[in-house]
Amino acid sequence: MKQTKRGYTPEDEKDFGKEALVTLSRAGSDICYLLNQGYRIEGAATFVCDHYRLSKRQRIALIRWAASDEAIRNRKARELADGCEGRTLHVDGFNTIITLEVALSGSPVILCKDGCLRDLAGLRGTYHPIDKTIEAVNKIGSFLEKEKAGKVIFYLDAPVSNSGRLKILIQEELLKYSFPIEAYCINGVDGILKNQECVVTADSAVLDRTNSYFNLNRYLISDGVPGLWLVDFLDGNPGKVQQEGGTVR
Repeated sequence: MKQTKRGYTPEDEKDFGKEALVTLSRAGSDICYLLNQGYRIEGAATFVCDHYRLSKRQRIALIRWAASDEAIRNRKARELADGCEGRTLHVDGFNTIITLEVALSGSPVILCKDGCLRDLAGLRGTYHPIDKTIEAVNKIGSFLEKEKAGKVIFYLDAPVSNSGRLKILIQEELLKYSFPIEAYCINGVDGILKNQECVVTADSAVLDRTNSYFNLNRYLISDGVPGLWLVDFLDGNPGKVQQEGGTVR
């Protein structure tokens, strides 16, 4: 497959460099303050990002990073912190795999305020497997084998191009592992996941409604990704760009 750097634009070097992260930290703090006062994310982000004159990519990053204190508490209450041994995991396929592809590409991955990892790739109805896809799928497989997952079910959005191709790749690559695997291309993945236990996703709309979730990508990337570009602008920490070593602390 052609070598591709998923989720990267040349402007990222400036937009998420050390100087920019100081401003992004302040802007993120302002957005979260407004969220805690009951403002919706769209209005809060527009007001703050216009004030700081942030780029489109920076705005997207802050929207994906930010959450109210109440939302974080609710998400943490649903998070499975005791592993996935014996459990059936319901995996948001594109959401999970694309973030791993981005991390493996050395493109920006946002460590968000709720502890989830999100990317800036943007699906927009089109997807093509890249040279990092097989590695991403096997990173999932080897981790879940080690953790003794009971069963793993992948859900892929059928209208997205090449969803069938990715389904076949997942099935073929994960045959080597001992846990049972199923993969489906369906419409309305979010609606299905919201009614499941042990969901694997970083989609905030799903996290806010699902019964329980497992923060798989946080564990996978914590194991170490060479060349990881981790963007973190938590309050009190103006941010760091970590492009060597590659672990999430």
